[in-house]
Amino acid sequence: MHKPNIFFIIFIIIFLNPCLIKTIHSVEIPFFKERNEMVSSQIEARGVRDKRVLDAMRSVPRDKFVPWPFHRLAYSDEALPIGEGQTISQPYIVALMTSALSLKESDRVLEIGTGSGYQAAILAELTKEVYSIEIKPALAKQAESTLKNLGYKNIKIKIGDGYLGWSENAPFDAIIVTCAPEDIPMNLIKQLKDRGRMVLPLSNGYPQSLILVEKKNGGITQRRISEVMFVPMLHNPK
Repeated sequence: MHKPNIFFIIFIIIFLNPCLIKTIHSVEIPFFKERNEMVSSQIEARGVRDKRVLDAMRSVPRDKFVPWPFHRLAYSDEALPIGEGQTISQPYIVALMTSALSLKESDRVLEIGTGSGYQAAILAELTKEVYSIEIKPALAKQAESTLKNLGYKNIKIKIGDGYLGWSENAPFDAIIVTCAPEDIPMNLIKQLKDRGRMVLPLSNGYPQSLILVEKKNGGITQRRISEVMFVPMLHNPK
């Protein structure tokens, strides 16, 4: 008598039981449950509806970008220190800023303030190319290492002054600034495509204002999105 294949039976049981599949994923993938809860309770619940952004937030492991002492807080509803006086932004703010850019798969994006590399990874999930500038060499090198280990190939990082932008690779479809200047840097406006979008916090008052800038026919319009709190945008020392 032909004996049943035990592996076939196991496959059928798993295939017919979605709950079991979910359980297996939650065991195998570190912080699987926490990551999904982060998206549902911190991001969707606050009104972010862009499915591509939500999927990216579920896909990118924030715990890989957080220093070990704060590892268990990786999916908490807060910004966390990453060294050099800088922080990894609150997950909701990352999602809010990304969603505001209305990104397309073909877009080329400039990021000012690489930090941990987490925002760059989210952008890389959504767009063709990401160019990211970090003024702190130690952070740039750490972010580059983390992103390489995670397999990202569409992110380029350079150490430099974000106020200058990255003219060699301009113009960009979108620009995201993850540190707060007092005024909108004009070099970044020049490097933005016509009909391009830029999102940035401005520190010309308290609290800071998160602003969406849109460029059209050489001029710009501004729309305030929210109150925020970011570290200051730094110049390279002369």
